[in-house]
Amino acid sequence: MILNEWRRHNVKRHEIPVRLDEGIATPSSAARSYKIHVGNEILQDIGDLVQNENVQRAVVVSDQSVNESHGRTVTQSLQAVSITVDRLSIPPGETSKSLVESERLWNEFARLRIDRKTAILAVGGGVVGDLTGFVAATFSRGLQIWQVPTTLVAQVDSAIGGKTGVNLPAGKNLVGAFWQPRGVVADISTLKSLPDREYISGLAEVVKYGMILDADFFQWLEDRAISIREREKESLNHLVHRSAELKASVVERDEREITGLRACLNYGHTFAHAFETTAGYGTLLHGEAVSLGMMAAVRLACSLDLLDQTVVERQQKLLETLGLPVVTPVLNDIDPDDFLKIMARDKKTVGGNLRFVLPDKIGHVEIIDRIDQMLVTSAIKTVCLTT
Repeated sequence: MILNEWRRHNVKRHEIPVRLDEGIATPSSAARSYKIHVGNEILQDIGDLVQNENVQRAVVVSDQSVNESHGRTVTQSLQAVSITVDRLSIPPGETSKSLVESERLWNEFARLRIDRKTAILAVGGGVVGDLTGFVAATFSRGLQIWQVPTTLVAQVDSAIGGKTGVNLPAGKNLVGAFWQPRGVVADISTLKSLPDREYISGLAEVVKYGMILDADFFQWLEDRAISIREREKESLNHLVHRSAELKASVVERDEREITGLRACLNYGHTFAHAFETTAGYGTLLHGEAVSLGMMAAVRLACSLDLLDQTVVERQQKLLETLGLPVVTPVLNDIDPDDFLKIMARDKKTVGGNLRFVLPDKIGHVEIIDRIDQMLVTSAIKTVCLTT
């Protein structure tokens, strides 16, 4: 995997080589390597990238909300280089990450007589990327997929690293597969059209990278928070590029969460997934739940004396400045025990013991289990109460 900062009208490229773990009994690393392209107004050039892989036929699967905008741009770019294109769409929202929607896409792929030489392109946010990636991983035992993220959360997180999946009533992402894309194309110009709530939601995953991996990046986010919230182009370019770089650096060393390194990316997510499930999918946007989850996690870390209150305050101030929630009335009427039951089904649970990714300073985290449930419940309550 190579991160390639590609600015339109500028031939200069910045490439960072990332090699996936060769110790895994899967196809060779070279065969699974790919490039992440980050730039401005680059969707119209995606046809050239796909054509370079000797593709003659493609299926574009897009979120209905971008079907006639970004989905059409991708389709026209593919057709311009003589690639035959079929188009499918899925309803927007977290509820589309389901086995029902997966079965519909499987049947559509069968109707179109898709074979292993067909390229699948997922255009949209994390939902279409996760769902389409899962369907591509399982149809005909694996189809090549290109991730074309058009939301911030997808560009900085979900489109990178090969995690695909769907939700069950019992919890988020309980069914899925590791399936690396053939390429990722992150066009930051698509972020201009995002509704404010959706754009701000994506910033939670960006803050996460600073908290777990890069104290200097966290400081940069603090310094540039206003320009980031206002979507200033240069800030966006650095924000997406650095986040993708950090995600890729983790994935290359622990593609399938074997060594435990990749688990650090779940900071705030054990809480967040429980919040999303109990509130009902779609009530909280994923990034909103992650923001709340990070606040619960940092307060839990503080209660365990892993860090001091100043870290809690810095994280909270940055999240608030970016417009992210640190407390919500949505969760007020839910029994904290219900959260614990959902957490017990989390994929990161080992031997029945909850594991939490907790910071001990900005830029570094530890994985800790066997925590007193009363402390966990107390941390949950801090984000469930209105101010």
